[in-house]
Amino acid sequence: MRCVAAYLLAVLGGTDNPSAGDLKRILDSVGIELDKEHADKVISELKGGKKIDDVSAQGNTKLASMPAGGAVAVSASAGGSAAPAEEKKEEQKEESEESDEDMGFGLFD
Repeated sequence: MRCVAAYLLAVLGGTDNPSAGDLKRILDSVGIELDKEHADKVISELKGGKKIDDVSAQGNTKLASMPAGGAVAVSASAGGSAAPAEEKKEEQKEESEESDEDMGFGLFD
């Protein structure tokens, strides 16, 4: 994922076909070591005149077709009260936010 992010940053910076050296400079600037194998895979997959905008649009259509489930709210007309479900949802959200802060690592660790 780091290599993909570095590739996208290089493209946004004006480099049409970033090299492994470009990715290395970007990642080195934030103290991250380049994984040469992943960098080569990203570069080879996007070689051949593929435009990032086209690849991104293609990925968005794939994501749109994926099912996404969510919590089902209990309606008051079904005999249940919606208020307790909302309270539980808020409590769970607060707990998950707290546990994320306690994990002790950042995005690029």
